[in-house]
Amino acid sequence: MTGWELAAVCAAGVVAGAINAVVGSGSLITFPTLVALGVDPVTANVSNSIGLVPGSFTAAYGYRAELAGQRARLLRLGMASALGSLIGGILLLLLDPGVFEVVVVVLIALACVLVMAQPRLNVWVAARRRDPHPHGGAELWLGVLLAGVYGGYFGAAQGVLLIGLLGVFLDDGLHRVNAAKNVLALLVNAVAAALFILVADVDWQAVAGVALGAVAGGFVGARLGRRIPARILRAVIVFVGIAAIIVLVYG
Repeated sequence: MTGWELAAVCAAGVVAGAINAVVGSGSLITFPTLVALGVDPVTANVSNSIGLVPGSFTAAYGYRAELAGQRARLLRLGMASALGSLIGGILLLLLDPGVFEVVVVVLIALACVLVMAQPRLNVWVAARRRDPHPHGGAELWLGVLLAGVYGGYFGAAQGVLLIGLLGVFLDDGLHRVNAAKNVLALLVNAVAAALFILVADVDWQAVAGVALGAVAGGFVGARLGRRIPARILRAVIVFVGIAAIIVLVYG
């Protein structure tokens, strides 16, 4: 990887880290960047998952004030996220790479739809909230488990999924829900990263570029992300997602 390519990966990491802190879907920035630079799709996914862990940590730390009083809830849901991530990561490693290259196009398209539908999803969430369980109950635990499987296999838009799930089943403010989302996404990324480091092929230059950018982006996103118009973020994510599909299908 040349110096300019590494710089491009680092820049993509900054944007992804900031987006992950605010809404999720940052992988729709970094993953297609790596693929466009010639990294094998499965290796790009693995390296991206590892590289985003430091940025996920800074994003979660940036929301530490909103995490107050959520320890018991996060311990319960964190087990679901960790288990789901492990399952998703194992599926990624066991399934034929050709399967991933086909499935990932569908997952990116789904992620773009979720990002575009988020405003309507938020309205639907508010309308359905009725006497929620303090920790979300068994339904939320199962939903977080499935979101973890998705995130361990391909993490783009797992944050959107988590915000939707947490918003439906928890009676809490959006900022506290977003803080919990950041912690659960961190767990998913960290468990998948540990698995991939042990048994997968990793492009460590790509990891370094994504990680350096994501740390800065996670900090910026946690501090300033609330000021960025959501419409702009969604437009950028969807544009990059469409570009990723084109690269994967025709590249």
